[in-house]
Amino acid sequence: MSIEAINEQLLRAIGVGVALVDLETLSLRFKNDTFVEWFGEEDPAAKLGDLFPALDIEALTIAINDGGRHTTEASFKLRRRTMTVAMEFNRAINASEKIVVLVCQNITRIKELESMIDSYSMMVERNTLEIKREKEQVEKLLLNMMPRAAYEEYKSSGIVAPRVFDPVSVLTLNFVGFDDLLNEHDPGVMVSELNDIYSAFDRIGEQFGCERIRTNGDSYIAVSGVPDPMADHAFAVANAAVRFLRYLGQRNASHPIKWEARIGIATGSVIGSVVGVQKYIYDVFGPAVTKALELRGFAAPMTITADETTVELLDGRFEINASEPALHDEENPQQILSLSERKEPALKSQI
Repeated sequence: MSIEAINEQLLRAIGVGVALVDLETLSLRFKNDTFVEWFGEEDPAAKLGDLFPALDIEALTIAINDGGRHTTEASFKLRRRTMTVAMEFNRAINASEKIVVLVCQNITRIKELESMIDSYSMMVERNTLEIKREKEQVEKLLLNMMPRAAYEEYKSSGIVAPRVFDPVSVLTLNFVGFDDLLNEHDPGVMVSELNDIYSAFDRIGEQFGCERIRTNGDSYIAVSGVPDPMADHAFAVANAAVRFLRYLGQRNASHPIKWEARIGIATGSVIGSVVGVQKYIYDVFGPAVTKALELRGFAAPMTITADETTVELLDGRFEINASEPALHDEENPQQILSLSERKEPALKSQI
């Protein structure tokens, strides 16, 4: 770079700190007003390294000797404020001495903006993660309230259209002496007990393809065949019912609170839909639910009652016994059928 070029660069360097550096001694030969304003009038004998302690002199020397140019950044305190400058060193090629032109540009504002952008990006990322977590929590809550197919329909259209499902099988369960248990034990203990029991029921039902529809205190209702059709829906609810009672029996053997349940299962049609606008819940209702609830009322503690349609679909895979009292309908009299796990596979069903 010629002296004329240096002068031209100095003339253009308004608002830019400029200095001439002796490459051999690393002393400052010249400083323009902006440079002096930023860095002050240093000792004439001061070296470049004294002014910029963090500057890598060795890297600067190598870069200037190899390519004639070196860029870096430096930060320093200026009147109780941190200032950052971009430093560019260019070797004066045609000068009689090894002179380097140092141009310092104030990039403090740029760095502040970059910092603000980084902070904003981090905040957006945190908010995005928080929104994602909240969305997952809402989805998990909704999936606890309705089957996934109904949830997907609700998510895409905002409604769940009422549908008739036929045939399906329904399981209804309630606990014997529930009010007495509430009076005898602390409410927190009862809630914890129900949470454990219903969670176990959910796991058992899921294994056999049953969807829990709702719980209401001591009442538990599940269905197989809603919303996705299932060919062996009767076998699914029968298996779940038997294992519900088995689980309670095993639990009672090791827990102080003894739970006895009665179960009714029935096969038929139901209507499934989301009920409510603000406090909504997916519900099923119809002949199969009504029949299962009615049959439950005839079940003895720790037994299962089923209707004839369900028994026919089970095709002898469970022990079936007719029991009294009889449930009579004027047009279609039926007996109450007691269902239990078959102990000897070779035995035939008894109705």
